[in-house]
Amino acid sequence: MEDPLAAHAAATPDKIAVIEEDRRVDYAAFNAMANRYAHLLIGLGVTAGTKVVWCGRNSTEVLALIVAARKAGAIAVPLNYRLSPEEAAYVVENADAAVVLFDVEQAPQLERAAAEVGAVTSWLAFRCEPGDVPSWAAHLETESAGRPEAEPVAAGEDDAAGTSMFYTSGTTGKPKGVVRGAPDPEIILGLVMTIGYQPGDVYLTTGPLYHSGPMSFMQIVQQMGGTVVVMREFTPERWLELVDEHKVTTTFSAPTPIRRVVDLPEETFAKYDLSSLRRVIANAAPWPFELKRRYVERVGNDSLYEVYGSTELGVDTILLPEDQMRKPGSCGRPAPGIEIGLFGADGEQITEPHVPGDLYVRSSIVFDAYYKADQKYEASRIGDWMTVGDIAYRDEEGFVYICDRRSDMIISGGMNIYPAEIEAVLTAHPDLADAAVFGIPSDEWGESVHAAVVVRPGADPADTAIQEYCREHLASYKIPRSFDRIEEIPRNPSGKVLKRSLRDPYWEGRDSKVG
Repeated sequence: MEDPLAAHAAATPDKIAVIEEDRRVDYAAFNAMANRYAHLLIGLGVTAGTKVVWCGRNSTEVLALIVAARKAGAIAVPLNYRLSPEEAAYVVENADAAVVLFDVEQAPQLERAAAEVGAVTSWLAFRCEPGDVPSWAAHLETESAGRPEAEPVAAGEDDAAGTSMFYTSGTTGKPKGVVRGAPDPEIILGLVMTIGYQPGDVYLTTGPLYHSGPMSFMQIVQQMGGTVVVMREFTPERWLELVDEHKVTTTFSAPTPIRRVVDLPEETFAKYDLSSLRRVIANAAPWPFELKRRYVERVGNDSLYEVYGSTELGVDTILLPEDQMRKPGSCGRPAPGIEIGLFGADGEQITEPHVPGDLYVRSSIVFDAYYKADQKYEASRIGDWMTVGDIAYRDEEGFVYICDRRSDMIISGGMNIYPAEIEAVLTAHPDLADAAVFGIPSDEWGESVHAAVVVRPGADPADTAIQEYCREHLASYKIPRSFDRIEEIPRNPSGKVLKRSLRDPYWEGRDSKVG
């Protein structure tokens, strides 16, 4: 079967595949770049199923490496460039990575991993000159120069073709690898037809490509022969400029970037033409209805789609533009090829409208495993139904509403944050005896990380001191923004923290607990 990128390079070699600031790369050149990288990976011993980690902000090189890993038969493992060195080292080691490719900006983040993870055979830096490469790595462009530009042949069996592994935080405090096989073409086709993607689409990378959502929707456009506009660092007015300049038709965004866009002064907003936008995908965290209303007011009512999904379960529901204003709070109906089941505490399916239950999904695109965490995987299933722990209900028309999220998970600015890993750091602080972490409302981020802490007798640490301690062990977006000091963390008889009693006062008067 011909590689889709190779097919576009042969059919439309001069069409622009990637735009990054003043850099424009046509399909012929982009495919050749990806092939050189793929041949390098194969030359480094990568065979089908080898784990290859890549890390870096959005860039042309990242796009080419994503393709190269696929062509080499590798299992690509995106690494969040915002993780602390400690977290990054854990992911690289846990993934059993053989090769790590990284933007040289991330060298300080990965230096610890390079010293501690002996199983990695090759570290390759990009977006730099050879002299800028750290001593423990090689230079990607130098190593790939002169490699063949013809289509590579992946070594080994092709059972792993199209497999990826995204790391998502786990409730035990450590990230876990979500293993996903190649997507089902019929389900992808159903998604494409429902949303209406076209070969001439222009996709703007509003979100980071290490996140499964922005990457997956970017790949749809790319595999249909569209153009990808790379936004390396988000600023709201630059977003407007790029949409206007390149006639962007589609993007995928968490609520925070779009909130910053629609919050711009009217005189700024009015300078740019956004009429090209046709398919703006709202996800990563629920868009509040007020944000949707403001988007519709400023951009229009025909381009906003919302999807509900997860790294584990893929895209599960779609809310169409015509339903955005008439179905506030809904994430839509099941996507093509997806079955949604709501289960009660007795394990029976709930069929009545407006009755909440645990949301399960049955489809051919749910994840295959949590890497090295079989028990967690088994705990997420009922037969061939899978869940990530969300609670939802349906209305009379079959529209799904997420009424609460996994009781502990926080979604802040589109990032999934699990309190357990933060609590583990807080309780290691010498001045803290106990801690409970949860999300509280934030107009800017949807939810903000908040901690209730029990201070040891005689101690009185400042909030800033606790935050600095956390910064040594956690990514910046996981650090608590505010604190309560309480005498005791409430727990039930089995010892489980009664987080709802801590969290609910902050959410009084709101219909949803999801930001």
